[in-house]
Amino acid sequence: MADLVADLIPVALPQNPYEIAIAAGLLDDLGPQLRDRAGLKNRRLLVVSNPLIFKHYGDRAIASLTAAGYDVARCILPAGERYKTPRSIQKIHDAALDHRLERGSAIVAIGGGVIGDMAGFAAATWLRGIGVVQVPTSLLAMVDAAIGGKTGVNHPRGKNLIGAFHQPKRVLIDPTVLKTLPVRELRAGMAEVIKYGVIWDAALFEQLEAAPRLDRYGDIAPLLQDILRCSCQAKAEVVAQDEKEAGLRAILNYGHTIAHAVESLTGYRSVNHGEAVAIGMVAAGAIATALNLWEPSCEARQRALIEKTALPVALPPGLAIADILDSLQLDKKVKDGQVQFILPTAIGQVEIRDRVPTDVLRQILTAMQP
Repeated sequence: MADLVADLIPVALPQNPYEIAIAAGLLDDLGPQLRDRAGLKNRRLLVVSNPLIFKHYGDRAIASLTAAGYDVARCILPAGERYKTPRSIQKIHDAALDHRLERGSAIVAIGGGVIGDMAGFAAATWLRGIGVVQVPTSLLAMVDAAIGGKTGVNHPRGKNLIGAFHQPKRVLIDPTVLKTLPVRELRAGMAEVIKYGVIWDAALFEQLEAAPRLDRYGDIAPLLQDILRCSCQAKAEVVAQDEKEAGLRAILNYGHTIAHAVESLTGYRSVNHGEAVAIGMVAAGAIATALNLWEPSCEARQRALIEKTALPVALPPGLAIADILDSLQLDKKVKDGQVQFILPTAIGQVEIRDRVPTDVLRQILTAMQP
């Protein structure tokens, strides 16, 4: 399958540039892709995954890697955001030591955003940095988490507070694996797709609006190649201009400021990341309207698209507004004590604001309580 033709999207960084490859069948072409396209000549690899993903795809991936001449070990971690901790990183490091990974070796992340974040951080910190290849298996990871080099784990009091920038050698996206993705996770990934429409790509937003439904795989499948290509292109363009979030890249956090507070306060159990981002985008849209930054009609269009994807538009029950406001102060994007918000000004455009009046924020959050 080495002749497989993929859509290739460059992430044109000044240092460590790489490609995102999108094609059905890439999972079975994994070995040749790493050997011939990613330049990984060292034979030792460590595959990091979770039990469910490995059950579906682990044997196929390892068969392809082994056939290409690699010596492959595995590290299988529990599934779920609550396991994205330093303890899990130690397990990856232990497996790296047991398998004698060298500086020319690499870690291959096969899974969703949690696995990708942890595998990337482990690679960044093992032997002061070895290669990582991202093979995302969730829509959310395909369009967001696997691209851009953000890696890390959660602190008990805040999400992604421990981490590093570590770009992958290559990102390999096989859309066919989404057939086994639970519908709730598919919808969660659509939250990030909607985000790209709001912050960067008005045409993508309009394409999503034109779809009759967006809450099931069968509805999304005809749009999937466009969704993946447009979303990955948007992220690649932003990351290429601002690799380490000195300015522009912060717009990728649209909806994430309140989302991270919601995830943290619910213990990463009852609300998944995409659902939290949807809630955060609803809040950010309402804030932008309250501050006269965009038209109420645009806010309504965003809300309608989120609802069409069967994502939540209200806060989870039982969250105190005071606790959310306190949690926002622990966000890693706080600067000089000011919480940074990404707020839309039009479909396809946003701006960065660090002075949102607390009374406006409190009013919006109160209105979003169930």
